Amino acid sequence: MEATSPVSMYWIIFIGTALLSWIVQITLQSKFRKYSKVRISAGLTGAEVARKMLAENGITDVQVTSVRGQLTDHYNPLTHTVNLSEGVYNSNSIMAAAVAAHECGHALQHASGYAPLKMRSALVPVVNFASQWVMWLILAGMLMIRTFPALMFAGIILFAMTTLFSFITLPVEINANRRALVWLNTTGITNYETHPMAKDALKSAAYTYVVAAVSSLATLFYYLSIFSRRQ
Repeated sequence: MEATSPVSMYWIIFIGTALLSWIVQITLQSKFRKYSKVRISAGLTGAEVARKMLAENGITDVQVTSVRGQLTDHYNPLTHTVNLSEGVYNSNSIMAAAVAAHECGHALQHASGYAPLKMRSALVPVVNFASQWVMWLILAGMLMIRTFPALMFAGIILFAMTTLFSFITLPVEINANRRALVWLNTTGITNYETHPMAKDALKSAAYTYVVAAVSSLATLFYYLSIFSRRQ
């Protein structure tokens, strides 16, 4: 049986992961629209949920702000801000409450010195550098693999750091989900009807990180296979 060529393997990985990522994104957007129409009984907006969660956990140095865009919500440990998209900040839906609580979950991680978050934060400068140079190094390394193999190997090392970052992100996101859901349930912001919705929404969001990590790992193995074949 003829072995699959590196080019064919690349396209299999690219098309497969792109298709999976598209399905996950479409599913997430569909659930975002669905759960954005369900109001929470407490009537709190996403911003109010975030401030309440921070206050009840004794966090007073984190500000809640509004940012433009959809699904642009994030916690910035450098500025100590929970940044909520406009659709989350001003909405009193179950989706807004879940997303706001999730981002506050990262603030709680930061305050407690959660190890995976510290590791991810430490890798941010490396990943930012890698994202600028990794493809150039790998492409140049492929062309010069016979004469200067160290060039491609350096590119693979940088790409491996981005893959590591993707996998470290997984426990960070899953733990933030858990913190959010526990708090939403214990405070009564979600009930027997809305709590499964919040859980479903956050689980769907977590799948995007799973797909990104698997895609990155598959691509890393592809680059390693090219390097080993051409050596």
